[in-house]
Amino acid sequence: MPAAPVIAYLFTTFPKPTETFLQREVTGLQALGVNLRLYSMWGGGGTFNGLPVTRFPKWRLVSLLGWLPWMAVRHPRVLGELVRGVSARRPPSALNLFENLLGLGFGLVFAAHFRRQRPAHLHAVWGGAPAAAAWLLWRLDGHPCSAAGHAYDLYQNGGDGWLREKLAPALFIHTSTEMGRRTLLEKGLADSRIHVIRRGLAVLPALLPLRSPRTPPRILCVARLVPKKGLDHQLRIYAALKSAGVAFEARIAGDGPLRSGLAALARDLGVAGEVAFLGHRSQTDIAAQLSWADVLVHTGVVAADGDRDGLPNVIPEAMAAGVLVVTSPAAATTEAVVDGETGLVRPVEDAAGWIEALVALRDDDALAGRLRTAARAWVETHFDAHRNAASLAALYRKFTDNARPPRQV
Repeated sequence: MPAAPVIAYLFTTFPKPTETFLQREVTGLQALGVNLRLYSMWGGGGTFNGLPVTRFPKWRLVSLLGWLPWMAVRHPRVLGELVRGVSARRPPSALNLFENLLGLGFGLVFAAHFRRQRPAHLHAVWGGAPAAAAWLLWRLDGHPCSAAGHAYDLYQNGGDGWLREKLAPALFIHTSTEMGRRTLLEKGLADSRIHVIRRGLAVLPALLPLRSPRTPPRILCVARLVPKKGLDHQLRIYAALKSAGVAFEARIAGDGPLRSGLAALARDLGVAGEVAFLGHRSQTDIAAQLSWADVLVHTGVVAADGDRDGLPNVIPEAMAAGVLVVTSPAAATTEAVVDGETGLVRPVEDAAGWIEALVALRDDDALAGRLRTAARAWVETHFDAHRNAASLAALYRKFTDNARPPRQV
């Protein structure tokens, strides 16, 4: 029996502890027999689930001194496009410029490798460096490719500066939220090529019992300590809760550049005794924290640079386990948390609304039970990793079974 067509997955960093959704995607595709080869352009490397992860040896960028003259002779039009693109566009940020240059460097250095290996399909898991690499490999040797756009690559500083051009040759574009689909449409990409396929849970946890009484309420937040998580608002909500005479215990699991400032703010607001900063936690420990919690809170906002969340994985993880959820309406969280149906939604500026919501979830068993049942049903329908991986696998089969001939340049 012939081997399954090879799908080359291009990552910025893989595996990455804060991107467990990509690990689940790879695991789900493996289980369906998709023949994957994994490439990481920055960090990561090693092996994952028995698959080697080819890490880009960045010292090989020195070889570009030889590649660029070769490209000028063999592919002058492509080199001209790159030069004009770099000179004509002002990148939205230094990070975006770096990511695109990293992806282009990877594409040039690995062009001969992919020419020899000739995978049936390339997939760029982000619209930054991976999409730049996939675009260049397509442009040089006609490799069929697809791409994805999910969060910072769509929104931070207005999104990737070359996103539309890089995704133009993609046979399909994967995004995990309806918000992402709308953004891709606004950027001029064709609706017929955009596929909303959510992330998912490989195994649904047992539904935790509803703790009764829930006094004091146990409140959990799982988030990187970065501006888009709105954690300063969250601490002010806790201060308002304390001022209203509502006892509570809160834990914030995650780390990031804002940790020291947030700890200082908690002290200034007088809630340092109620709020524990746990730092980064493993996926196993996050499950333990969910077992402790009555309520998961998410206070996401649109950051000053435009960055925002899609649908953080921890929200459906909590919903699956029976942990009640209160979220802000920012980004795509309300695609899962519908106010009064699968959770509660309150603007971060409305501290009184948050107090009302948390007190209601503390005291109203009927409300809590109804929300838990509907939340679990939403996860079972929309957030099954096996079902969603099967949708991705079907796209790969479609485009490898009807592969286009290599594009001549």
